Amino acid sequence: MPGLNDSANFEAIRVRVVVTGRVQGVWFRDSCREQARRERVAGFARNRADGSVEVELEGPEPAVERMVAWCRTGPARARVDAVAVERIAPVGEPGFRIR
Repeated sequence: MPGLNDSANFEAIRVRVVVTGRVQGVWFRDSCREQARRERVAGFARNRADGSVEVELEGPEPAVERMVAWCRTGPARARVDAVAVERIAPVGEPGFRIR
């Protein structure tokens, strides 16, 4: 089975997503990790001191785009007010984790 970052199968991209709204204390990071695993996207999610959640996503562009779309709504208890997306350099990170 190919790895998450097997460059022979796709060109990996990486984005940093900052999600604001009611996104802490509503299972946003855990739900994001589960969705990322389904999409086979690597990266991480972490809470920020300002109440937002920062997510970095790396993988094939279509899967990363689906994850960004997911971040625009999040899990059922979340209220997403804004999503900022910045393209950054891939780092070849394996798997997805919560920081």
